Amino acid sequence: MSATASGSNPQPNGSAKSRDHNQGNQEKKYTIEQKTAVLRVKRCKADAFYEILAIEKTASDGEIKKAYRKLSLLTHPDKNGYDGADEAFKMVSRAFQVLSDPDKKSRFDQFGGDPDNRFSSSGSAGASASPFSGFSRSPGAGRGFDEEISPEELFNRFFGGGGAFDPFGGMGGGQQFVFNFGGGPGFRVHQFGGTRPRRRPREANGGEGESAPSGFSALVQLLPILILFILPLLSSLFSGSGTTGPQFRFDGAVKPHTLHRVTPDLNVDYWIDPREVKDFNKGKFQKLDARVESEYVGDLQYRCRTEYNQQQQMIYDAQGLFWTDQVMMERARGLPLDSCKKLDKLKIRNKRLAKLAQQSQQRAQENGDQEQKGSHDVPIATSPPAASPPKSPTAEAPLPSINITKIPQPSSPPAPPQPQQSNGPNIQIRPLTPQKREPQESLGRPSSRSGDMNIETWEDKTLKNAFRITIDPEQTRDVHGHPLRYLEGLRQEIEGTKLAVKDLEQAIVEAASNLPPKTTPLDYLLGCWKRLSRLQRSFKKPNVDDRKWQIVQESRRLCLSWSIFAITTPELFGIEQPATNPLAKHLLLDPEDDSGICHDFLTEAVARFSEDESVKDALVGAVEEMSRQVARKSMDSDYRTYTGVLRNLVNYKPLAHAITQSSVFCDSSVPAANIESSTLLGPYFALSPLQAETTKQYFANPKTLDPNRIVDSQRSLRMALSAHQADLLGIVNMLVRASTDAKEKVLDWFAMTVNSNHKRRAMQVDKSTVSSDGFMINVTVILDQLCEPFMDAAFSKIDKIDINYLQRQSRVNMKDETKINADQQASDAFYGKSVGGTSNFITEIFFLTVAAHHYGTEGANSALQELEKELKHMQKQLDKFETERHRYVNNPTQLQMFERALEKYRDQVEKGHMYKLALTGVLLDETAQTRSMQFMRYVIVFLLRLVSPNGNFPKQKFELPLPETEPDTFKMLPEYFLEDINSNFSFILTNLPHVISSTQSDELVMLCITFLRNSEYIKNPHLKSGLVTILFRGTWPWRRGGVGVLADLFNGLPFATKYLLHSLMKFFIEAEFTGGHAQFFDKFTIRFEIFQIIKCIWPNHVYRDNLSREAKQSVEFFVRFVNLLLNDTTFVLDESFTSFKKIFDLQTLLETNPPTDQAIRQEKEEELAGQQRTAKSYMQLANETVAMLNLFTEALDNSFTMPEIVQRLVDMLDYNLEAMVGPKARNLNVRKLDTYGFNPKALLAELVSVYLNLRAKPNFILAVARDGRSYRPANFDKASQILRRHMLKSPQEMQQWEKLKKDVAAAKAEDDEAEQDLGEIPDEFLDPLMFTLMEDPVVLPTSKTTLDRSTIRSHLLSDPNDPFNRVPLSIEDVVPNTELKAKIEAFKTEKKAGKREFEQNQQDKDVNTVTTTGDTTGNGDSMDTTP
Repeated sequence: MSATASGSNPQPNGSAKSRDHNQGNQEKKYTIEQKTAVLRVKRCKADAFYEILAIEKTASDGEIKKAYRKLSLLTHPDKNGYDGADEAFKMVSRAFQVLSDPDKKSRFDQFGGDPDNRFSSSGSAGASASPFSGFSRSPGAGRGFDEEISPEELFNRFFGGGGAFDPFGGMGGGQQFVFNFGGGPGFRVHQFGGTRPRRRPREANGGEGESAPSGFSALVQLLPILILFILPLLSSLFSGSGTTGPQFRFDGAVKPHTLHRVTPDLNVDYWIDPREVKDFNKGKFQKLDARVESEYVGDLQYRCRTEYNQQQQMIYDAQGLFWTDQVMMERARGLPLDSCKKLDKLKIRNKRLAKLAQQSQQRAQENGDQEQKGSHDVPIATSPPAASPPKSPTAEAPLPSINITKIPQPSSPPAPPQPQQSNGPNIQIRPLTPQKREPQESLGRPSSRSGDMNIETWEDKTLKNAFRITIDPEQTRDVHGHPLRYLEGLRQEIEGTKLAVKDLEQAIVEAASNLPPKTTPLDYLLGCWKRLSRLQRSFKKPNVDDRKWQIVQESRRLCLSWSIFAITTPELFGIEQPATNPLAKHLLLDPEDDSGICHDFLTEAVARFSEDESVKDALVGAVEEMSRQVARKSMDSDYRTYTGVLRNLVNYKPLAHAITQSSVFCDSSVPAANIESSTLLGPYFALSPLQAETTKQYFANPKTLDPNRIVDSQRSLRMALSAHQADLLGIVNMLVRASTDAKEKVLDWFAMTVNSNHKRRAMQVDKSTVSSDGFMINVTVILDQLCEPFMDAAFSKIDKIDINYLQRQSRVNMKDETKINADQQASDAFYGKSVGGTSNFITEIFFLTVAAHHYGTEGANSALQELEKELKHMQKQLDKFETERHRYVNNPTQLQMFERALEKYRDQVEKGHMYKLALTGVLLDETAQTRSMQFMRYVIVFLLRLVSPNGNFPKQKFELPLPETEPDTFKMLPEYFLEDINSNFSFILTNLPHVISSTQSDELVMLCITFLRNSEYIKNPHLKSGLVTILFRGTWPWRRGGVGVLADLFNGLPFATKYLLHSLMKFFIEAEFTGGHAQFFDKFTIRFEIFQIIKCIWPNHVYRDNLSREAKQSVEFFVRFVNLLLNDTTFVLDESFTSFKKIFDLQTLLETNPPTDQAIRQEKEEELAGQQRTAKSYMQLANETVAMLNLFTEALDNSFTMPEIVQRLVDMLDYNLEAMVGPKARNLNVRKLDTYGFNPKALLAELVSVYLNLRAKPNFILAVARDGRSYRPANFDKASQILRRHMLKSPQEMQQWEKLKKDVAAAKAEDDEAEQDLGEIPDEFLDPLMFTLMEDPVVLPTSKTTLDRSTIRSHLLSDPNDPFNRVPLSIEDVVPNTELKAKIEAFKTEKKAGKREFEQNQQDKDVNTVTTTGDTTGNGDSMDTTP
């Protein structure tokens, strides 16, 4: 085909160079934002539609439209003059076309890839059809016959513009067609609508160019088209006729479409509105029938593609990583492809029609009506001689017949109006898929035209055309105008002027040794290979006995062999060995490019591995060279070409196997910091948005970035990383499948990455000695996905994980890790024992992935937390440095040095913020975190299975408590098994709670409850407290008005309702001594979280019922819990009120009498700030602790009124009641109480509720009455006034409060009287700590001190030591002092007897007095009454 016919720009020297597409924006300007948008879009794959629009997969229609509106305005070529804007604009438009169509969007989400492309290269069913399906193509390139609407038309429709269609009636986006006149060679015509075809790259030198025909020749060639098509179209245009035509339907007669018709060629039934066709003539009906058939077949194609994609996806799903699901495979293969069958029938019928048309043409030729050449199914893109233009059609010829070799899509515009002349030519309309390669050439292909050619001539022609050589000095160009190289040396050695295969080797050497300066022998031979491969494919029925077939095959063999020589031994062609592997650059080109490596070449090369090691070495060397090049790239570069090439190369199993055997694939001598640059896969895994160049691209000037811009950038970052990780998975997946040895090598490489990076979890990490966060995150994500095939919801493969892996020569080095519950000596003894056997792949990948999480994702999570702390510290230092500038103002030299140092420090802070934003964006990837959570769920089940009594969880029920002796295999596991669970779920619950499903969290809740109940199974208290944190964060409301993500499980999971509350109370007790240097404060944090969980579950009566039942069965346990709760309440309230008093005093001082000395004033202000922080912290704890006290006194009144508890409880209540309503209450009246979380009225109401909860217990009332330090009736009266004034209690509760006041007053009067009766109590009868009369004296065994049993019991609840000599002591060790108890009883009896005697004497005395008085009165009366 001529350059002119293809639309190229002929050059004077005869070479058709690459055409510069005139976008119309060469002189236009652009902004930085427009340039950034173009670069970002062009980095995306053509079918990465979500990434192109920078939206999430869950984006709504409104968000999709918003993203399109923004990007289309930024990338529109009329507005953006940056190079490549038109390509970016097309990609944006295509993405919007797919995502705004619900049906296409659904198919894209389900299968991936372009939903209108049957052979999409990303995730669709056709992705595996060709090993080269993954090569990235030019962004925005035309989609051939599948285009629905042009980007400009879409833009104008979206923004309400009009008229932006081309002159041919609105066909702005459509197909390209090849029109064959009379069956002869075709002309390529500039398409009527549709995207621009891809151009084949032209070489700059004249040796490989095409000759340019004259302008007159081009005009002659285009003349038939101007006559037959352009003029009728222009006529139609100016007459105003449209091309839409009447509407029709295929599903039956439905008003107004009631007129039934059948198309003549394909017999398609359709119905139309008779009113729309009442004026139609025969010609219009023929065009309507053609359009109906086109759309009908297009619809069938769409349905066929959908069915085919569905079948291929089912087949792909059935082919697991380790085994094939035969049931699913049979179901996939048996899927009925009804639309495809209908389409096949139509094609068969179409071929029959074409055959009949051909026979008719042959008869016409025999009659001499006109001269035609044989028609071919595939048009040969060569031009007829300019001097022999096709003849004009005659008047008697029949109407044109249409042969649809490739059925157009339903979205295609109608075919151009056909001329209505009689005796028209046979017109074949075929959509032409854009090609990068040159037009197909005859190359002496076997056809009807070569039937008269002898074999020697055919052989000569074939070799000349394929290798572009000649030994005839008179022949300088082939029939297609390509220059031929004259081989003078070969001409002198052979007879004649015809080439033969036997001379081919010498010809290749001579031709490849005399190439233009910029053309290498490999460039030349690869072009020859492409031409020979196309010729080979033209043989419809290859026959090994066919001499022509033998010639082509031998030529291909020699071409490949010398191509290998060009790679491995370029000296044969007089060229020095290059410094780098020359094959690498050819692999990076498009396979369709003349210098690219195609599938056929690789297939043949790989087939020679067993015969020639140099072939293998050349290909592996090219892969190694690509790896070295990738090591110098970032995600802000053209890295995707490299990943695409490697992903396709590993589809060849022998090559994939050879790659893993490379010396640089897994070199164990490489240090951790160099793994990502010095191993073969390392550079690919090192590509990450966390690279410095990329973070700067996404988050320049981080402190001034708009929050919405940050979110958008992080979303784009995640999408780019996700696409890259998909490529990495494809590479690793194929390497693992290549062979057993390859699989082992891949596992070795992953093991090396985790074993070399132990220092990543050190307290202080030297970044220069370990692998980067981005590299390790990629490793973790890929391993997570390798685990997916065996991580089913039913855990059916959990028994495949072999725990004996620990005692084999395991790949993962766990020997020196801190163990869950074993010291180093026990660990060495355990790991020193060797167990025979081999570990399966599931076991290997499971333990590798757990380790990768520890050093990868969770390590990055930990690094993020440390980075945030460090940035705060650095910012404080920077602010401090800023204030010191004045010191250097008078010294310019020092000021300059200061400014430079300050700028460097400021730059470090900025880089830290950019890295923080990028790392946060990576870690907030919902898909990756969901996958990570699923793996951790599997780890949880594995741990529960190890400790379960039957060892068969989850198939058998799990019960608590666990056996006292824990399994050695569990004890010897590294701590990071639990640590990673804590870290992973804590991060997700904090940042992405919505990804956690309650149906998938049962095992998580069970794990937390199990190891809180049996906390002795875990040595590290921080691991146990981490389990509480998980449960606590599960109570956080994450939706407005909603409950925590785990709250439903707390109330609905039977395992939780049975064991959760007891487990929390048990750990509440154990938290008193965590063993850390900050254990005093740690316990308050732990208990605060426990309180929140209890508040979440307390409304469930099942928990309260279980609590009451257990309180009766485990008295000692509940007494310890109550005592610690009481201790906490006493402490936090006392600390809070003390801080408030100090705040009050300091505020009063600074306001009424501020210190004149600035230093003293600053000291007082700093002290005030410290007290305010203290008050705020303790008040938060006080509110929660008093609330818990209220709940538990209501449910466990008996436990709170036991002798060893009740008096301490009452003392605390009375003391705080006096502090709140007594004379000193004014000390609590500090400013802005709400900033400290202090609500006096609410706290008073909680304290009063505690009183009321225990009001019915006589010993509680007596304890209140005996509180001589803080009990005052006035305080109770004052509390009554406050409660009534602010209506803090209901009338019924106020009545109960008044009754309690009376009961206490009566009890106090009675107790005071009893104490007075006892009189002076001997010291030996008094408790030495409480100074009260002992009721049950006991002797402490070591100090020999006698105390009351209730006193020492209360002491031991908080301190397990003898209070007098600090020797460990338990209540069982004390010895009852029966002798002293008898004396006390005797003393009390004596006092009581004395009191009775006194009362009796007093009574007798009173009686005597009354009697004497009565006698005297009687005498008087008597006397008075005498006369």
